[in-house]
Parts: sequence; C-alpha cells; structure tokens
Amino acid sequence: MMQTCSIAWFRRDLRLSDNPAWSGAQDAANAVPLVVREPRLLDTAGPFRRRAFLDAVDALGESLAATGVDLRIESGDPTEIVAGVAAEIGASAVHVNADVTRWATRRDDAVSAALGAVPLHPHWGTLVHAPGTVLTKKGTLSRVFTPFHKQWQTLPLGEPLDLDESVPEPLGTAVERAGGYPATRDLPGVAGTTDLSTALRFGMVSARAVVRRMLDEGDGGEAIVRQLAWRDWYAHITLGAPDIDRVALRSEFDAIPWETGKDADAAFAAWSEGRTGYPIVDAGMRQLRETGWMHNRVRMISASFLVKDLLIDWRRGERFFRHWLRDGDIPSNAGNWQWVAGTGPDAAPYFRVFNPVTQSRRFDPYGAYIRSWVPELAGLDSRSIHAPWEAVPVDLAKMGVGLGVDYPTPIVDHALAREETLRIYKAALQNRTADPLGTSAEK
Repeated sequence: MMQTCSIAWFRRDLRLSDNPAWSGAQDAANAVPLVVREPRLLDTAGPFRRRAFLDAVDALGESLAATGVDLRIESGDPTEIVAGVAAEIGASAVHVNADVTRWATRRDDAVSAALGAVPLHPHWGTLVHAPGTVLTKKGTLSRVFTPFHKQWQTLPLGEPLDLDESVPEPLGTAVERAGGYPATRDLPGVAGTTDLSTALRFGMVSARAVVRRMLDEGDGGEAIVRQLAWRDWYAHITLGAPDIDRVALRSEFDAIPWETGKDADAAFAAWSEGRTGYPIVDAGMRQLRETGWMHNRVRMISASFLVKDLLIDWRRGERFFRHWLRDGDIPSNAGNWQWVAGTGPDAAPYFRVFNPVTQSRRFDPYGAYIRSWVPELAGLDSRSIHAPWEAVPVDLAKMGVGLGVDYPTPIVDHALAREETLRIYKAALQNRTADPLGTSAEK
C-alpha cells in the first residue's frame, strides 16, 4: 500500500520542538518539510533580517538532518511552489502555522486556492494564544491591554507537543537574566534583556515554551511573560486591523499635518543616521544601523523623538525600523510605533512626550550606552554626556569635544517642539471618527 504524504510548510516557525504544524503533518502522514524562499520578501527585507532568516533556515535543516530527514528548500512564488510540490509527492494535506498580516493572509488564501482539493491546515504555533480566544465578556477583542492581559493569563497553555524537556538554546540567556529582568530590562548600558526577539520572530523557539519555562522564574519570569502578552495582543489586533502599519487606529490623528518637504527629509536623515545632537537618540540609531537591533527603551525614546520632536509621520519611522531590525515584525513594530505616537489602542496619551535627556539620565545614568555608540562623546563626564550643549564650551574643549565640529548641536529644541506638537495633536482631536478596529474599550 502506498503511504500518503503531507507537507509541513515552514515560514516563521523554523523549529521542530513544540511546533503544531510540524506535529500535525507528522500525525497525518509522512511529513515532508518545506521552506519556500520568496525573492519578493528577501529582496525587500533589510540585511539583518534577511541574514537572520537564512541562518534560521540553515539551523532548521541541521535539526532535521539529525533526525534523518532532508529539508526541501525551493525559491519562488509559494502559490506555485506549494501546489507543485503537493502534486509531485501526492500530498494529502499541507500544514502551516498561520500569520496575521494582510500579506500573509492573502498569500495563504492564494495557496489554498491553488491546492484545490488538498486542504491547507492552519495552526497557531507562532503565538501563545490564538486570535479569537482572548475576548471580553461581550465577545470582542479589548482595545485596552490590561484587561486583555488578565484574560490572557487565565487561558490554559496546553501540553507541549513533544517530550523534549530541555531548555532550547535561545532560552538559555533569558533564563539566566530572568531574576534581574525587572530591574535591568530598561537599562541599555547593561545586558539585561532576554535576547529572544529574533528567535521569536523566526520561531526558533516556541512562545508557549518561553511561557512554560518563565513561569518558574518568579517575578522576573512573570515580567517576561507579560511581554509575550503584548506580542499576542498586537498580533490579535493586526488580524482585525491589517492596515495597522498604514492607518492610525485612532483615526482622528490621521488629520495631523506631519512635516514634509526638504526640511523634514533633512531632519529624518539626521535621525536615521544618528546625528540629531541628542546622544541617547543617536546612540540608538547607530546601534540599529550597525547591529540590526536596538534596546527597547531606546526604541521608544528614538521613536518619540521622530514623532513628537520632529513631527514626522510615525509610518515613516515604522518602515525604517522594520527594514533595519533583524526582529522586524509588522504587528509588534507598528503596534509599538502607534503606542508611542498616541495613535493606537491603549496608546501612550498624546501628551506623553519622552524627554530624551531625562530618559537618558534615568536609564543610562553613567552614559555607558552612549559611550559605546557615540565614541566622540566618551570623554565627557556622566552629566554632560547626556546633553553636551549644556556644558561650558571651554570644558567641552578640554574633553576634546567641539559642538558642531566633533558632534552636532541639537537639531531641535525639545521644549519648544513639545509645546508645538501638543498644540497640533490637541487640534486633531476635533476630528474624531469611528473606531476602525470595532473593538471594545471595556475595562
């Protein structure tokens, strides 16, 4: 009797452990693992995300080879390739882990249509809880994070899909840092984050596996798990609002007259190249361009500076971050940009404007992070390094820094910019329209 085959189509779930699509394919029939390298995606991805994806594919291939299975890798349009492979091997089904972006859902609809009678079985191996499972009493998705989180915490995780109880490699660093995480996660000058973002982006570790492991790590583990709830929330929102990277979810703020033209382009270039004259912002942008990653606290500071100090459209910054970040992901990236801009659900109020100097002195008090990424300021003392324009020029000269020569003067006065931005945002509130999410504000 001929054995039937099924396909496990790996996309952003590049692991074997605790992977429902891989498990589903194995349960149904002999599983053929498939990766489709899509030129359109690889060509538009930034260099760090492209490399991270290809490295994750290589790692998946090695994991499969260790079990005696070859990973099939094809390049091209998945609409043609998946259907073609299914026909070639006589597949009875294709198993995938679903995604939430407008591009992903359109792609999967097209592939499903091309497969014809061969079913495309979606699973939710990229999130802790699937969209549609975390709802208010009215049966809607909460547009406020806290009630979403409370409900999210009550849902069962389910049992792992395999018996391997070892700690996956990407989780090792997170486990080591969990104890100090609440105190260190906001300090860019120390290694206090989990370093899990890229592994989660490409599914090298299961989000549910992270939760299971972190529930044993006390308050630090709970703080890490809370971040995964934010990640789920933004994904659930994106499925219902697939233009989250294009449209303000509080649509009244789409009336804001963002700065455009040559002056805005010059300001954006200064921001993107790390030469705004605000050291904490410049440090973050240089870290991003050099490594493909930026500390989360600095992401918020840098994003706020672009939107609230320079009054440049958050969408422009979101696209820039997504291009350069190796963990760049539409739901989390766009969701967090809308949070900072005050345009999203449960967003920071529009009048919350990050003061880059105050933030810098609070979270990088000795300037360790700034010294790493803005070396021309490394000789400054721990107060002047956050706002060198406040220092006496003679003192700066003694420390080898000439403003406008070695390091730029600020491109904007924060206090004046904040005042003008608040005026513009307040005016935009006069143009209230319906909630594009259709979600609940219930608390």
